[in-house]
Amino acid sequence: MGKVIGIDLGTTNSCVAVLENNQPVVITNSEGQRTTPSVVAFTKNGERLVGEAAKRQAAVNVDRTFFSIKRQMGSDFRAKVDGKLYSAPEISSMILRKLKKDAEDYIGEAVTDAVITVPAYFSDAQRQATKDAGRIAGLNVLRIINEPTSAALAYGLDHGQQQKILVYDLGGGTFDVSVIEIGDNLIEVLATAGDNHLGGDDFDERITNYLVTEFYRQQNVDLRKDNTAMQRVREEAEKAKKVLSSSSSTTINLPFITTVKGQPVHMEMNLTRAEFNEITKDLVERTAIPVNQALSDAGISASELGMVLLVGGSTRVPAVVEEVRRITGKEPSHNLNPDECVALGAAVQGGKLGGAIVAGSSAAEIILMDVTPLSLGIETVGGVSTKIIDRNTTIPTRYSQIFTTAGSFQTSVDIKVLQGERQFARDNKLIGNFRLKGIKPAPAGVPQIEVTFDIDANGIVQVSAKDLGTGKHQEITITASSNLSDSEIEQAIREAQEYEATDGQRKAYIDARSEADTLVRQVENVMADKEKRKAMDSAQKKSVKSSLSYVKKLISRTKPTNVSEEQAAEIKHAADELRNAAAGLI
Repeated sequence: MGKVIGIDLGTTNSCVAVLENNQPVVITNSEGQRTTPSVVAFTKNGERLVGEAAKRQAAVNVDRTFFSIKRQMGSDFRAKVDGKLYSAPEISSMILRKLKKDAEDYIGEAVTDAVITVPAYFSDAQRQATKDAGRIAGLNVLRIINEPTSAALAYGLDHGQQQKILVYDLGGGTFDVSVIEIGDNLIEVLATAGDNHLGGDDFDERITNYLVTEFYRQQNVDLRKDNTAMQRVREEAEKAKKVLSSSSSTTINLPFITTVKGQPVHMEMNLTRAEFNEITKDLVERTAIPVNQALSDAGISASELGMVLLVGGSTRVPAVVEEVRRITGKEPSHNLNPDECVALGAAVQGGKLGGAIVAGSSAAEIILMDVTPLSLGIETVGGVSTKIIDRNTTIPTRYSQIFTTAGSFQTSVDIKVLQGERQFARDNKLIGNFRLKGIKPAPAGVPQIEVTFDIDANGIVQVSAKDLGTGKHQEITITASSNLSDSEIEQAIREAQEYEATDGQRKAYIDARSEADTLVRQVENVMADKEKRKAMDSAQKKSVKSSLSYVKKLISRTKPTNVSEEQAAEIKHAADELRNAAAGLI
């Protein structure tokens, strides 16, 4: 097995790491950055952009640029672009494919295996959708692990003393909290809680709404009707949030944000940290509920915690840090980079699964024991939700329970699989259903039907039902509610591979133009050098000038990011002639 990469597939940014010399290392992307924006864009000329390139052009391509797709995982979301529908796993796979390519460039070999992290509070459908995204991206997902657990693994490498820690993970779109016991080479999750709709995006949205509302009050102009203007405000809101993490105030300056009666209108206003804290106060306070829930489920008080570990970029907000202090009475730790520690932990787990960890090392000895975040059960008579596996049960696990028929002489039963904590089925999430047929007719209460739940190490659920009287058996592996069939996934894989090939061709054409452009500058420098010019005879000068002029003309007819096959061939041929004409000079 080759190297196994660890991927933190984030709402706002993603990060990839790999184990080297028994230590996890973050892989820089093709732009030289340690994290990659989780943004995908489709340009009108058919190009697909991922990461920083997609984020940069968002304001001028709002309807074809996708942010925070992680929040749609496990849903029936479909985005229509140029007549084609894309599911959330398909769009996520484009981010994963870029991370895979960056890792391959760094490692110097093909990468096929990965460990991918998800929020601890992700449902079964969301976990399955993440696996599907990996598969479409050409990755064999060896393990799905929870983000707080992954961060704890990165932390536990260097802090093996026995202690209970609380991982407070506030990312771009989700919030998780886990109480974890570390020590004796064991990382055991005691309890987890969270909110899949709370994160940095919500803080950005509050700033955006504040700015737009203030602008309307000052200028009587509603920017909400202008998609491009709104995207610019969102981008500025995110920047303002980051500035206010270290400064007491910031200035929002957006020239030409819109026009009124043909005249440009600018946005310029100040935002103080105090104002930011006020408009996001309820978001910060919402994090206390899952923290208290996790502590209660773990059966401990905050005073018993040895440490509180901050994870996720949103934990840089000072008000968030202060809230953690208030809830736990502890000074939170900043020992690990909150943007990178989840990917680092995933790389350690990947190294373990891939056999890359040196035997006898601390990393080799660590055992992970995670839990299922929500209770699982089935619907029974009266619409009651009957739990079979309680939340915070250690995984992998298997549990069976005997049920019977509600009506006399039933020959089939419908098994509705539920996830959640409420008493009634209608209030929980239906994550799957199937029918067990061939039950031997008998009075109500006589047949014995054994329902078994299996949860694997990825947190993915398989449910089976068996009539103990006839031996009839039926099972279901819960799949994402986006409901991508195997054939649809295979089709998405083929399209991704074809697109990758097209990308390679397009890059080769662009590289041809770029190389010619570099050659032009080299030759122009030679022609500007009096001594070198004297060394040339008149025939060579004429040939160089003619070839130089022609190459520049061809380059001027193209754009740096859009070169056709014919244009690339013509430019390459002309550049070769220029290189020959300038032989001995460069």
